[in-house]
Amino acid sequence: MLHEEIEGEIKKAMLAHDELKLNVMRSIVAAFTNELVSLKRKPQDTLNDNECLNVIKRLVRQRRDSIDQFTKGGRQDLVESEVAEMKIIETYLPATMSREEIKKVAIQMKDKLTVTDKSKAGLFVGSLIKELKGKADGADVKAVVDELLS
Repeated sequence: MLHEEIEGEIKKAMLAHDELKLNVMRSIVAAFTNELVSLKRKPQDTLNDNECLNVIKRLVRQRRDSIDQFTKGGRQDLVESEVAEMKIIETYLPATMSREEIKKVAIQMKDKLTVTDKSKAGLFVGSLIKELKGKADGADVKAVVDELLS
C-alpha cells in the first residue's frame, strides 16, 4: 500500500541524510493523518490507495498554487523550494495522459454528447474528467476542451 511505502521512504531519507525528502515525506504522512481525522477515523488507521492518491494530488495542487503565487511575488527562492518538493511528491502519482491522448477521447465524447459550442463546455469537461477517472490532469482536460470548442 502507498501509505506504508511512504512511511518506509522516511526511514530511507533519514539514513541518507536527505533533509528535503525527509521533510516532504513527513508532510505527506501528516496530510494522511489529517485526512484520517477529517474522515472521522483514528490517526493510527491507514488510508486506502485511492484516498492516498487524492491527498497526494491535493498536495501537488497546493504546490502549484504556491509556485504561481511566489512567481507573481518575485520570490524565486521559494519557487525553487516548492518545485523541488512538488517533484518528490509527484513521484507517487501514476503517470497522466498526454494532451494528444486526452484529445482522442475528447473527440469521441464530443460526438457522443453532441457538443457543438461553448455553452456546454462545463458538461463536456465534467463528463470527460469522469470518463478519464483521474488519468489526466484537469487543467489539460480543460485546455483540450477549449481547443476543440474554439
